[in-house]
Amino acid sequence: MDTTSRLIMLLEVVEQGSFAKAAELRNADRSVVSKQISKLEDDLGVRLLNRTTRSFSLTAAGAEMVKKAAELRLLLHDTVQMAENYHQEPRGLLRITAAGYIGKHYLLPVINDFQKRFPQVSVELRLDDRLVDMIAEGFDLAFRVGEPRDSSLVARKIGRNRMLILATPQFVETFGEPKSMADLADLPAAAYSSAYFRYESIRYIDENGEPQDQVITPVFRANDAEILMEKVLSHTAFFTAPTFLFADDVDIGQLVPLLPHVQLPEYKSVYAMYPHRDLPVRTRLFLEAVRHYIGEPIPRWERNIPHLESLYQAK
Repeated sequence: MDTTSRLIMLLEVVEQGSFAKAAELRNADRSVVSKQISKLEDDLGVRLLNRTTRSFSLTAAGAEMVKKAAELRLLLHDTVQMAENYHQEPRGLLRITAAGYIGKHYLLPVINDFQKRFPQVSVELRLDDRLVDMIAEGFDLAFRVGEPRDSSLVARKIGRNRMLILATPQFVETFGEPKSMADLADLPAAAYSSAYFRYESIRYIDENGEPQDQVITPVFRANDAEILMEKVLSHTAFFTAPTFLFADDVDIGQLVPLLPHVQLPEYKSVYAMYPHRDLPVRTRLFLEAVRHYIGEPIPRWERNIPHLESLYQAK
């Protein structure tokens, strides 16, 4: 018997209240349990129990060891459960809700690979920026930009999300290059707008390290990121874009940053949300596949943006 086993035996003795009951639990002789606890004390070099012929009491060291033994037993249980889950073939319906761009560009590739690996899993993907009631509507996972407002949900950060101010070179030739944040108010902007959110200004950090908001002049609004991108690529508007909108390097290669020396705060990170910590195996494995695909600590969308580390950062 190793130290781990003896620690858990000590925990059982304390929980059962006697050596005899702990021995009965293990279908062993009382003397065997007593000898193992003595061996644990010898190995650790500290007395754990004060014993009399009829009872025992914990020493200070023993009380601390019992706490650790309880944590150890829980960890072992979770480890065994996790191993069992990996041996189970995932199956059943996985229901996912996600913001449109995230679903199309970051979840669909994972879903395709996941179903090749686990053909017994069927997936329902709902693309909607609407905040859904996950429990009432029966969703297993939600992927959203920004921390959840519902405190009853478990949230796991998938990737950070920085901001860029972008336009095409042709836009700059037509409208001129801004020299300050105030100049942006005079330039035509494309902005995200939905029933839940309207983008009206750009948050930045001034020379004194204080956050400020620069009002912009949207000439085009849409609730779809890809349509906003098409508008910007028409050379008729600039936009302030979170980095997750760049799933590949095609679009970013046609754009230039405006005012790259200005410090912009990090935008809302991308989160995965789920109703309970005890996830079914299909949900847990899919979540891990998404995290692997997007990557940590540098998310996938940052890898396609040249010189990102020098853009919009504090000097």
